[in-house]
Amino acid sequence: MLARSIEKIAMAAKAASRLTALAPSRLKESALKSAARALAAAKEEVLAANRSDVGRAKKRKLAPALIDRLTLDEKRVGSMVLALEEIAALADPVGEVAAEWTNPAGVRIQKVRVPLGVVAMVYESRPNVTVEAAALALKAGNSVILRGGSEAVRSNTALARILSRAVSAAGMPRDSVSFISDTDRKNIAVLAGLDRWIDLLIARGSERMVRAITRMASVPVLGHGKGVCHVYVDGGADLKMAEEIAFNAKVQRPGVCNAMECLIVHKSVSKSFLPAIGRRYREAGVAVNGDEACRALIPEARRAAGSDWAREYLALEVSVKVVDSIERAIDHIHRYGSGHTDSIVTGDAAAAEKFLREVDSAAVFHNLSTRLHDGGVFGLGAEIGISTQKLHARGTMGVRELTTTKYAARGSGQVRT
Repeated sequence: MLARSIEKIAMAAKAASRLTALAPSRLKESALKSAARALAAAKEEVLAANRSDVGRAKKRKLAPALIDRLTLDEKRVGSMVLALEEIAALADPVGEVAAEWTNPAGVRIQKVRVPLGVVAMVYESRPNVTVEAAALALKAGNSVILRGGSEAVRSNTALARILSRAVSAAGMPRDSVSFISDTDRKNIAVLAGLDRWIDLLIARGSERMVRAITRMASVPVLGHGKGVCHVYVDGGADLKMAEEIAFNAKVQRPGVCNAMECLIVHKSVSKSFLPAIGRRYREAGVAVNGDEACRALIPEARRAAGSDWAREYLALEVSVKVVDSIERAIDHIHRYGSGHTDSIVTGDAAAAEKFLREVDSAAVFHNLSTRLHDGGVFGLGAEIGISTQKLHARGTMGVRELTTTKYAARGSGQVRT
């Protein structure tokens, strides 16, 4: 696609954003409900397009984790329909007064939540992102430009067409949802340079992709970072609970960013805990890379290389480390983690609070699987991504994170003296 064609899409999205910003809550809700009905009615069309994408991915021998993220079935399409309905029902953040005060001169000042404007989304693999990103952006009063990966182009094209037609028919601006079907990577560089028309570019995919976009962009970029997530089993843990959490965090869906990649165990419980979780992992086909203390208790474990501690496996593989204190566990997380999601399993309230206070990650959990860091689980309807950055949003990003604020001040003739 020519650069000029992409710029025209961005210009049209910018014009549409002035209208979406003013759309009343009832219109946005109605449009998203219409999109949910349209997607449910077009389920077979979407699944047929997805089967084509999956077949091509298998012929290309793409990684199993990527194929899993790409694959749709009736349940996953149903989840997208439900996400649209849930996002439609969320409170509208636009116009919300975040703060309000009157200064000594009698000026009434409000800090008001407003849409970002045009949000561009570059993403890989997961077709559900097409639906959730569009819905969240519209609910927050933005227009959205979607650019998915080549591996999911048929699925994404079908989904974007269904959504765009449905929301337009319901009364939203025609260009409020745009999709770039040309998957030439040069298009990403063009998008990343359109800071006149695009207000935020969200990059959701491999660490390599996110870094490349960040380096080339003049548009502000928010990266959906990699997930080197940890579970720390403390000396005060309920070991049965710890076993279930450590198993779920690794095995339930290993190819996603909030799956656990490193298990840390306090040495005081390692002799009881590691053989038990080792058996569960072996039965599930999980490869274990451990330190010497781990390998003494899980004989089939491989020796962990230095690079393993910072690896995002996205597969049935895990690193295991034994430590002699919570301080060592926290130090390990800060050294090798990605600041995504880290969890402590313990019955010791003081240890839990220390971990929650000192671990500097986007989400920090106590007695929970890392898999629970998710917009739907958090009650946000869905998420547009999980940010490991600190500006302007961090952690799971829902509707509110797709807004910014402006000041509205009201006076009675005051001037600066």
